[in-house]
Amino acid sequence: MDLGFLLHAIIPSVDSAAILITFLTYLAIAGSILPGKVVPGAVLQDGTRLHYRCNGLFALTLLVALLGFGAYMNFISATVISDRGFELLSTTFIFSVLVTSALYVAGCRSRNKSSSLKPHVTGNLIHDWWFGIQLNPQFMAIDLKFFFVRAGMMGWLLINLSVLAKSIQDGTLCRSMILYQLFCAAYILDYFIYEEYMTSTWDIIAERLGFMLVFGDLVWIPFTFSIQGWWLLHNQVELPTATVIANCIIFLIGYMVFRGANKQKHVFKKNPKIHIWGKPPKVIGGKLLASGYWGMARHCNYLGDLLLALSFSLPCGTSSLVPYFYPIYLVILLIWRERRDEARCAAKYREIWVEYCRLVPWRILPYFY
Repeated sequence: MDLGFLLHAIIPSVDSAAILITFLTYLAIAGSILPGKVVPGAVLQDGTRLHYRCNGLFALTLLVALLGFGAYMNFISATVISDRGFELLSTTFIFSVLVTSALYVAGCRSRNKSSSLKPHVTGNLIHDWWFGIQLNPQFMAIDLKFFFVRAGMMGWLLINLSVLAKSIQDGTLCRSMILYQLFCAAYILDYFIYEEYMTSTWDIIAERLGFMLVFGDLVWIPFTFSIQGWWLLHNQVELPTATVIANCIIFLIGYMVFRGANKQKHVFKKNPKIHIWGKPPKVIGGKLLASGYWGMARHCNYLGDLLLALSFSLPCGTSSLVPYFYPIYLVILLIWRERRDEARCAAKYREIWVEYCRLVPWRILPYFY
């Protein structure tokens, strides 16, 4: 790929903007009108709580069905995303910058005193633009933080499906591509099956909505998490059966730890007396769960995430580091996030956190880190 072609391919077009706006408009409408379980969010500092309509699986299923029907009837091309990958990347990036700037201006002008919309302005333009000013800004009654992460996860699947269609069209479909597609599809579908668990995550509860989350949700998740698919589209990798089996085992262990840990945390927050692995939970200071996965490591869900990320890249073989960008990045991100979480928890829980660290000394990987 020469530089001239890359520069031309990355220039946004009217078509790429139309694709993005159509996608986001569909999500806004579907998220508002489709039936789904309404889940109460965490109680905020002022005693209020938001409610989230968790109909993402319905919206995703309907969207894929509509796109599949459109491709079958030749109304749209199944490879429209893979054919315009760089265009859509640059278009989405520009959109993220514009949205973040609008959020910054709206936040600075806000006089709302509620926990969700109260502006937190430090006076440092870069800091406030990057980390955000308001906790839960809304647009037309749509919670933007929840909306953007849903868009990112769905966008990831749509990119993968378009890459898969391109692979079939080009006659390059191989076992490695199938394995990667199956792992990612299972992970994304699982996310939407358990979408309500997202309402108890740190990003939703405590992070303000700035460029970090907007860019992360709309650009980083769909376009970097799909690098393995793009790479396999242009590189044939034939895996022996033993390697395929080993890859499946890594995926299953990662999924078990990731989903199990997040489920334990979520149900514990809803009912602190619920049994964990058949036993009453061990709770430190009446607040911190130290049973199940959370009795093995303080951030055990990160270990599951890392194993899953590795399983997405292993189908690409070992001839290049490019497909391993995601797991390498995730190691750096999660260690940074773990350190930041540790500092926040130490300040928030004080002696309770000290006791928890004494009881659970491992951060992510038991007996290693």
